[in-house]
Amino acid sequence: MTSSTQSMKQKLRQLPSLKAPLPDVDFTIFPATPHEAFANWFDDAIASGIREPHAMTLSSIDKDGQPDARVLILKNVDDRGWHFAIKAGSPKAEQIKALPAVALTFYWPALGRQVRLRGVAKLLSPEECAEDFMDRPIGSRVSAIASKQSEILTSDQELNQQRLEAEAFLTENPQYISKVWQVYTVDPDSVEFWQGASDRNHKRLRYDANAGPSSWKIIRLWP
Repeated sequence: MTSSTQSMKQKLRQLPSLKAPLPDVDFTIFPATPHEAFANWFDDAIASGIREPHAMTLSSIDKDGQPDARVLILKNVDDRGWHFAIKAGSPKAEQIKALPAVALTFYWPALGRQVRLRGVAKLLSPEECAEDFMDRPIGSRVSAIASKQSEILTSDQELNQQRLEAEAFLTENPQYISKVWQVYTVDPDSVEFWQGASDRNHKRLRYDANAGPSSWKIIRLWP
């Protein structure tokens, strides 16, 4: 083991995790659906001043069977599931097209809370994709049009030129809607709520989908 590796290990050991005080949770009064439970915890995250509580990790599988993950922003939650937006042709879009089974993970460290979902990503209607694109700030629409997402970038000048051209295009065509902007919803098979504790006696509750879309089996899990 090198000294640098040992130094990193020591640094990691010294960092606190799940530092008290953390909220407790009473799973016996949780609602009947994970959608309602998530909405309650999301409100708690906002009230606690957590930055970007809508940030989540989207995990998918590539063509070689390797896992891939990246942080995205939650767009909506309704009875269809948890929504996110991506560009068609991007690596994550191609992965989802080939294998729509995905996972979403939320973590709010100040509360010691984590929410994990597994399910199938489904593309929403062209009308909803268009609506989401037009709801984005102008700068975000410029980036969406200009970006050749995940392709090799040869220079900053190339990037700046693409953005300038996209800005000029949107100035002349303010109602333009990108045809490659896609909004998906994840219809979950399972949703787990995890409340961390400083003594590591964590509390876990999982909703498993039954036959009907509004029917959920609720089970407790060991820490």
